[in-house]
Parts: sequence; C-alpha cells; structure tokens
Amino acid sequence: MIGCASRGADVAAAKPAHAAILHPNAPPPSVARAPAPAAASATELEPPPDIFDAQALDLEFWLKPRTLDVIRPASGERAKILYWKDGEVIDSAYQELCHLMRDVNGKATIPIDPKLFETLWGTQAFVARYGIDHPLEILSGYRTPSSNQKLREAGVPAARQSLHIEGRAADIRIANLNSEVLGGLVRSFRQGGVGFYYREGPRGGWIHTDTGLKRTWKG
Repeated sequence: MIGCASRGADVAAAKPAHAAILHPNAPPPSVARAPAPAAASATELEPPPDIFDAQALDLEFWLKPRTLDVIRPASGERAKILYWKDGEVIDSAYQELCHLMRDVNGKATIPIDPKLFETLWGTQAFVARYGIDHPLEILSGYRTPSSNQKLREAGVPAARQSLHIEGRAADIRIANLNSEVLGGLVRSFRQGGVGFYYREGPRGGWIHTDTGLKRTWKG
C-alpha cells in the first residue's frame, strides 16, 4: 500500500469541526427542501422529512465511532474502515483511506484533508439512520495535476485549479439515492463546496464535495 505523509496539523485542526456544526448557541435549524427531479427513477428512495438538514444532528451523533464503507468503481476496491474512535483518528485506518482515495490513473497518493472524511462519514451515517446502507461510491478522490488536465482535455468537468489536486475533494454517489437528495444533504453540513452533476442512466449523476469555500453549482 502506498503510504500517506503525516497528517499532523491537518488532523488536529479537523477534530473540532463537528463542534462548529453544532454550536450550542446556534438558532434551531430549518429544514431545507428541494424540488424532486423531473424524471426520478422508480427505484430511487423518497427523502425522509429532514433528509436535507444535517444541522438537526445532536452531539451524540458526532461522538460515536466512525466507520466508512466505501467502494472505488475505477479499481474494483471495497473497504469498510473504522477510522475514528474516542475522539482520535486511527492513523493506520487514515492511511488506508488515503490509499483508497488515491489517483487510480496516476497511481499517486497524498494526505487527504480529514475534514473531507468527516463529511463523507457524516453523509453515510446520516442516511443509514433511514435504512439506506449502500456503500459510498468514490468516483474521484485525489488527482495528480496531469490526471486533472487529461480530464479537462477529454471534456470532463474539472476545474483548472481543482481541489481534487490538493486532496480536498471527492466525487461521490450512493446507490438508489438521487443526486438532488444526496447533494442537498452534503450541502447542509456547511463544510465547503457542493457541485450537482446530473446524468441520465441507471447510475445517475454524482455529487462533488470539497472543503473549500462554501458554494454550490450545477455541472
């Protein structure tokens, strides 16, 4: 396995992230709703009443052990990894997750922003409360500058200064959960940018999530 460099200050800075989400003096969250896609598949699940509102989560949710169940369609890998417990990131598990998030084409790995893992886990753990227990599909994690440029040349949506290059972004989807619902949930964590990519077909589109500035777009 390709090792990741020390996460050092990144991990230390990421630990209190859930506290910012759940500030004790914050006003009660409002439930945000989004219109259903015009041609939703019959197999897609209808969103529960608060599916878009991660701000409704209590502190207990963020203190329990964190296990990510992920799959990389590009490499055929699947792993279920306990990476955070008792307030601490488990280093060996973090290294394994970094490897799973590697640039599969460029065959390179860098340290992934722990805050990104926090959003990925929070998303998966949230929908699991409603019986949605499919693995989180990682379509794209880290990209080398060369891989990112090749995507641009092929006409694939990829920003010139993509946060994928810095290990701060992932393109994700969850089976049978439409991208409007998934993106609305990811956005409600308020941890960075969210891009909605709608596509036809049985697999549907995907959601870009990153730890950069808070913004949304459709591509």
